[in-house]
Amino acid sequence: MTLPFDNSYARLPERFFARQPPVPVAAPAPLAVNRALAERLGLDPDWLESPQGTAVLAGNAVPEGAAPLAQAYAGHQFGGWVPQLGDGRAVLLGEIVAPDGARFDLQLKGAGQTPFSRRGDGRAWLGPVLREYVVSEAMAALGLPTTRALAAVTTGEQIWRDGFPRPGAVLTRIARSHIRVGTFQYFAARGDTEALHLLTDHVIARHYPGAEGPLGLLDAVVAAQARLIAGWMSVGFIHGVMNTDNMAVSGETIDYGPCAFMDAYHPARVFSSIDQFGRYAYANQAQIAAWNLAQLATCLLPLMGEGAVEAATNSVQGFVPVFQAEWLRRFGAKIGIQQATDADRPLIEGLLGRMASEGADFTRTFRGLITGTARDEFTDPAAFDTWEPGWRARIAQEPAGLMEAANPVRIPRNHRIEQAIEAAVAGDLTPFHRLNDALATPYVPDPRFADLEAAPRPEEIVSRTFCGT
Repeated sequence: MTLPFDNSYARLPERFFARQPPVPVAAPAPLAVNRALAERLGLDPDWLESPQGTAVLAGNAVPEGAAPLAQAYAGHQFGGWVPQLGDGRAVLLGEIVAPDGARFDLQLKGAGQTPFSRRGDGRAWLGPVLREYVVSEAMAALGLPTTRALAAVTTGEQIWRDGFPRPGAVLTRIARSHIRVGTFQYFAARGDTEALHLLTDHVIARHYPGAEGPLGLLDAVVAAQARLIAGWMSVGFIHGVMNTDNMAVSGETIDYGPCAFMDAYHPARVFSSIDQFGRYAYANQAQIAAWNLAQLATCLLPLMGEGAVEAATNSVQGFVPVFQAEWLRRFGAKIGIQQATDADRPLIEGLLGRMASEGADFTRTFRGLITGTARDEFTDPAAFDTWEPGWRARIAQEPAGLMEAANPVRIPRNHRIEQAIEAAVAGDLTPFHRLNDALATPYVPDPRFADLEAAPRPEEIVSRTFCGT
């Protein structure tokens, strides 16, 4: 099969990346192929499942037209500056041009060591590969911008994590691009203004063709990220590691490491095992996104000319009104208000405050507003009862159907993901495939998947998630 490659990033100067083929594995075998996504990209899913396709997905064969490389970037990790990071275990095979002309990166994650591996083995084990597959596809089904999972394969090799051998795997990830805030930081830190100009022009042409110059690009990225983070908040998602090298300038969710969807709601909720001080807690995500965008603005200052600092500051400060408007729109819809205003904010926040104090499940409470079961999620139902009359009075004249489209029935709950991973390690992929099937239509009730709607029992709660590197 001929893949429709057109590799624009590979045509940038060599200092943007290291040309790097994937490192072959011992015995690749298919785990999953996202057939619907393959067809969207103009690829034959049957071929992807074949031995020839599996060889490509594992990195054992490089298809004609590919230009494999590892991208260079830097970043702030938990606020600390690291001048060189880069793809330490991922290889970008190239850019696929879909039948409708849309352009997507095709990247192998877990494809072996690169010049940016920094003592890492360049591999991925099965658990994080399946986690990213499940969560990224669930995010797409929820309607939020995200990288996608095209396929997963096993490698027939064992890798060491936390002192134990783990089954190796490779994820094929699709993205509008893998360009990050950290990509700009890499060149800004080196004073490479020419590269910043080239990168700016490349991102504008690829993602924001209506943007005018570096300030226009900054405005566009700020708005895209503000809408994205508000979307995360509306489904109870916690990214877990919002470093600048994990923020895509395309406005897509990227790098699903120690991520999680909340069960019981609390604004200070943290799952990431490496986030010891709660920097990336649920309620901090908007503030961190704005901080990351300020780092992008700093990188672009040399390109902006006179008045750059004031213009860039105003652009980053534009994050707040866009985020607040999108947050209000999304949470208004979640409680049945078509055009929520600031006057509705106390009603929304009143519910969230009660949920936090009474241990209410985030997803089940909002969906329970439709089914009449929301009060059952509260340790003390009286907390809900004092809120409900004001809510019913507010939505009395609102159109029906808003909440069904804003509140998923099912999310990728941590304990279900862990159960699917444990089963897969033991050789049973049935829970993994069933979970993906259920999450493909998250807003549609389906009795076949009723068990996946339940909150975890106390002994099932997963309170810590891990990045798996």
